[in-house]
Amino acid sequence: MKKHVAVIMGGWSPERDISLISGEGCAKALEASNYQVSRIDAGRNLVEQLQDVKPDVIFNALHGVGGEDGVVQGVFELLEIPYTHSGVMASALAMDKIQAKKVFAAAGISVAPDMKIFTSNFSSDFSEHPMTPPYVVKPVNQGSSVGIELVKDTTQDIPAILKNSEWPLMVEAFVPGREFSCAIWQGKPSEVMEIRASNDFYDFDAKYTEGGSTHIVPAEISADIRAAIQAQTLTAHDALGCKGVTRTDFRLDERDDGYGLIILELNTQPGMTPFSLVPEMVACEGVSYEELVSWMVEDASCQR
Repeated sequence: MKKHVAVIMGGWSPERDISLISGEGCAKALEASNYQVSRIDAGRNLVEQLQDVKPDVIFNALHGVGGEDGVVQGVFELLEIPYTHSGVMASALAMDKIQAKKVFAAAGISVAPDMKIFTSNFSSDFSEHPMTPPYVVKPVNQGSSVGIELVKDTTQDIPAILKNSEWPLMVEAFVPGREFSCAIWQGKPSEVMEIRASNDFYDFDAKYTEGGSTHIVPAEISADIRAAIQAQTLTAHDALGCKGVTRTDFRLDERDDGYGLIILELNTQPGMTPFSLVPEMVACEGVSYEELVSWMVEDASCQR
């Protein structure tokens, strides 16, 4: 008899609605593969919810704060229930964009210049930009491009988020050029995908709105660039100590004076919605959505 899987979804982050879509898709895929499935809309009483269900395995379909930052992973470890995706340390590191970039840089991966800002200690008159534009402002510990803003030049006002934010922020030099993504599963890189967003960058709307972006997989790039992206994806995954499935995003600045290949971030809980990237990438290898989700369950463990 196949395992009893609790699919944890929802939660309390700004990405709750996306998590519910990911979770429902994974639950249906597991049921189609003959697993016993219990759906759990995660609350602050998650320990009690799990104790009531008594699953063999947890499929973590949470996104954002509380779900991919090491918090619930600690709960799973406490209860000694095997779970999918990365463990406590890797999840916490990957979610903190600035700390993750330090690890990437130490591993030899190029990163864009950045600075961390707490709105409480930012310049009180806001008369100057914190960095020469173009730059991007994003919360340090949110996912799915939540709260991200692009400042193209000095004619733009200082973003409102810099004046009033409940989260610490990262101001990062904007890297123009093409955007690519690559996943790790079964310990190896997937095919590389190019993302062409309808906006200036791959923001929340581009990720989760039909027509918001075009995905080209395999990406139309040279063998050398493909190999570099795949190698750096695996290096980033290993440097943070990740497990299971991850997805890493890059920008390729092809200007003569550009940055070259720059890592943007690594996602330890990639989306599994109809618009998500990882299922498309592994489909290039002939792997179905159901097969991917089943592998993730069979790969689950504690002490990840």
